[in-house]
Amino acid sequence: MVKKAFFITGTDTGVGKTTAAFALGLLLKDKKIDVGVFKPVQCAGDDALFLRESLDIDDPIEIINPYFAPEPLSPHLAFARQKITIDRQKIFDAFQALQSRHDILLIEGAGGLMVPLSKDYLVLDLVRDLGAELIIVSRLGLGTINHTLLTVEQARGRGIPVKGIIFSDAGGKTKGVAEKTNPGAIKALCGVPVLGTIPKLKNLKAAHVLRQCRGRIDINPLLRRGDVPAHLVQMDRQYVWHPFTQMKDWVQDDPLIIERGEGSYLIDTEGRKYLDGVSSLWVNVHGHRHKDIDRAITDQLHRIAHSTFLGLSNVPAVQLAAKLVKIAPKGLKKVFYSDNGSTAVEIGVKMAYQYWQNTGRRSKKTLVHLANSYHGDTMGSVSVGGIDLFHRVYKGLIFKTIGLPGQGWESVEAFERLLKKKANSIVGIVVEPLIQGAAGMIVWPKGVLKAFRRLSQTYEVFLIADEVATGFGRTGRMFACEHEGVTPDILCLAKGLTGGYLPLAATLTTQKIYDGFVFDYQDQKTFFHGHTYTANPLACAAALANLEIFEQKRVLEKLVPKIKYVAQKLQMFYNLGSVGDVRQKGFMVGIELVRDRKTQEPYAWEERIGVRVCQEARKQGVILRPLGNVIVLMPPLSIKLNELDTLLKITYRAIEAVTK
Repeated sequence: MVKKAFFITGTDTGVGKTTAAFALGLLLKDKKIDVGVFKPVQCAGDDALFLRESLDIDDPIEIINPYFAPEPLSPHLAFARQKITIDRQKIFDAFQALQSRHDILLIEGAGGLMVPLSKDYLVLDLVRDLGAELIIVSRLGLGTINHTLLTVEQARGRGIPVKGIIFSDAGGKTKGVAEKTNPGAIKALCGVPVLGTIPKLKNLKAAHVLRQCRGRIDINPLLRRGDVPAHLVQMDRQYVWHPFTQMKDWVQDDPLIIERGEGSYLIDTEGRKYLDGVSSLWVNVHGHRHKDIDRAITDQLHRIAHSTFLGLSNVPAVQLAAKLVKIAPKGLKKVFYSDNGSTAVEIGVKMAYQYWQNTGRRSKKTLVHLANSYHGDTMGSVSVGGIDLFHRVYKGLIFKTIGLPGQGWESVEAFERLLKKKANSIVGIVVEPLIQGAAGMIVWPKGVLKAFRRLSQTYEVFLIADEVATGFGRTGRMFACEHEGVTPDILCLAKGLTGGYLPLAATLTTQKIYDGFVFDYQDQKTFFHGHTYTANPLACAAALANLEIFEQKRVLEKLVPKIKYVAQKLQMFYNLGSVGDVRQKGFMVGIELVRDRKTQEPYAWEERIGVRVCQEARKQGVILRPLGNVIVLMPPLSIKLNELDTLLKITYRAIEAVTK
């Protein structure tokens, strides 16, 4: 069966977590399920030893209970008094060791969810980081509604799935109105299944506890999964149209449906974990379910979810604009918000065009781009794209542009020749600085970006930098333009802006461009562009939290050894004859597959070689998405070295298996 972990917490101390863990363990073992127990932190008592012996588990007690303090105090205080620092990695290593040995792991917490394990780390944070589902143990009597609902709310606010509630009748008192009605009231108020009530137990012998709890505690909700995915698959096929997907093929396969995520992993509706090798299409930065971004969104949600940005402003949007200007290349002064990368570029194109119209240079009407570029899917961004596969069908709709031939220095030379002849008609040039993502991770030679900047300044055309993919650490710097000390006239941002949480984009401009729109109302030279959800407060709050993590956790500094590690390990891919080229810039990698390395003969499109490699990787627990015959690796910046190693090894094995 799929391995699962359930974290057993209480609404308060002494509510009966250990007894609940014992009862659940017995009921699961009664169904021939291999059960393990884990008590990461214990302050006084012998709960871990009791569970180990009573459930007849042979795991070493030092793995079951890696941290013990003799005093019955809050863990942060109990271990501080023992001069012991709780090492989270030690807990995670013990968890992984136990989970690998058992089908279901029951984890008993210390106190309630908000109990601190250290100064800045709560039990709640541990549950999230372990990726466990929650079981709450509650009292029956007066006050339990408040305590239970608060516990459920805290869990849900951090993205922790609550699997069920167990009530404890340890006191064995005569049941009054509260005791009789509380379980039903709680179920109705929070929608969490009530698994049952553990009665007062005369003794804790296994046979007695099993007999008393069988029929009173329902463990089926802990095991049930199979009916949900089949139902969702059917609905997906019936109702959904997926982007960049040939639906004829889609409806013939079983789709992978993701239910949740944790860290570098995605988890499907069957509980299977997959390493997210492409950051959920290049957007996830700090891992899934990051507590700081979760908290920022939750806090903002308690204030307001959305208000229009047309004629109004909002707090997080203002704060974010100031932050973006502070960290952006020097000289960018104004922030215009939208929803996604395509619209960020579309806005940049329209701003550049209208600036020249507003300021009397009306002959400037033509935009320039690279011949193999991609900047999004709206009509304006399609117009400045050059990948024929994506754009040829829309040629009857898009406006005329000039695509520069060649790559790297060839494009620079072509741009200079063009400017010498037609600079007076050129609005600007749109580029992806340093590396062209959708073109197959094409890395520019050093100096090319600076050359484009020099030419654009010399001939008075705008440099529009599309950093939708390259921004927010992907190249090893916050923005790719920083590698060559370039400030573009317009900077387009999206994808990693919110850490991969919510759709938000920003187009940054210089004061000069902004001033080109500041006229009297009657002149009608306003920038007439906007979106319903422009500067959405929830998204802006997520973006602010994302940027704070960059600063507080020294993300870019910690990325340096990871980039070097990837560069070193990528060399092994040349051992595969089907690998024609390996391209890397920071945490952006493209592995190009060819039929013959010497001749660089490509695989035919109909062979679907990139798709097949990604399907093979998925079987081995890694999610990838190809660009034709180029396998893309772009994991979250927070990925650990051992996870990076897994990503690279599985990608290698998948290529080897498909192309051998």
